[in-house]
Amino acid sequence: MAIKIFIDQGHNPGGVNGGAEGGGLREQDVTYEVGTYLRELLEDDPNFAVRVSRHTPNEVLGTSNSTSLQARVQMANAWPADYFLSIHCNANPNPAINGTEAYVYRENTEPYWLGQHIVLGITRQTGTRNNGVRLNPSLYVLRRTTMPAVLIELAYLTNPADAQRLKNDPWSFAQGIYYGLLSYFGFRS
Repeated sequence: MAIKIFIDQGHNPGGVNGGAEGGGLREQDVTYEVGTYLRELLEDDPNFAVRVSRHTPNEVLGTSNSTSLQARVQMANAWPADYFLSIHCNANPNPAINGTEAYVYRENTEPYWLGQHIVLGITRQTGTRNNGVRLNPSLYVLRRTTMPAVLIELAYLTNPADAQRLKNDPWSFAQGIYYGLLSYFGFRS
């Protein structure tokens, strides 16, 4: 039976739950593109079934930050997905800060180990710095999903080298997540 992966392309276009900006990029555009590429990779693999939170680049979920997050979690819980992946980009006032990381609810859990595989997949595929897996139990999408959930921070929009990678090669970020999934589940790439 196929493993059901729900891809949440973090943030909305426009003002309601909009994302970070930097390097001439908007987080919600990058997450939509990477999530769409990842969906295509998973659709082509019989080991997986996949759904996404945003079906078009202009789709807006919810009317506020909280209802946007609720809509994403509700879609995954109602399916029900086996795994929830929320795709994001990071930002920092210090442009030297860079790299890829993942956030999970608790250490030494299934999402924690999945996050390690995903971060390693992305960093190997894109050349970003491996910042590891971090805990953030306050994140709504990690607290309210009924399945293992990982929030992925692809790279920093505010770092020139990371922003260039995100702009020029979003496909490699999707491939990195896909290879991380394959590695985690023991499938060949």
